[in-house]
Amino acid sequence: MAVYDAPRTSAPAAGLTGFFSTMVGVVAAWNDTRITRNALSKLSDRELEDIGLCRGDIDLVVKNR
Repeated sequence: MAVYDAPRTSAPAAGLTGFFSTMVGVVAAWNDTRITRNALSKLSDRELEDIGLCRGDIDLVVKNR
């Protein structure tokens, strides 16, 4: 019985894995921002005032998230 062992380098795979994990992180951050903006936009002016915000603060809050 013959055994052939060919070691594989993980350099190309590591690059792709890093790329895809970065892209997943970017998409997740974008989605969190979108959800936060939508949730705050649905609140009434009174509800926003209760949490110390006004309508003009929504973009600032989302950017600093």
